Amino acid sequence: MAGITLEQAEAKLQTWMEAEEKIASGQGYSIGDRRLTRADLYTVRGEIEYWNNKVKELEAAEQSGRNRMYRFVPRDI
Repeated sequence: MAGITLEQAEAKLQTWMEAEEKIASGQGYSIGDRRLTRADLYTVRGEIEYWNNKVKELEAAEQSGRNRMYRFVPRDI
């Protein structure tokens, strides 16, 4: 698996932002004897924060041209 692309992360962020908008306009509704309750706003905001951070991370990696971490240990010669 190649990992999450920037485009995928942006799409997920947009999805969660739309979910927050729907929750803000009404937490739930009823049709006859059936009831729909949307997700918890606290949970949705946590997902928005996660995907927003992921987008920023992927954008930074894209701008740097690579996503690598180097570690070295100095040695006495």
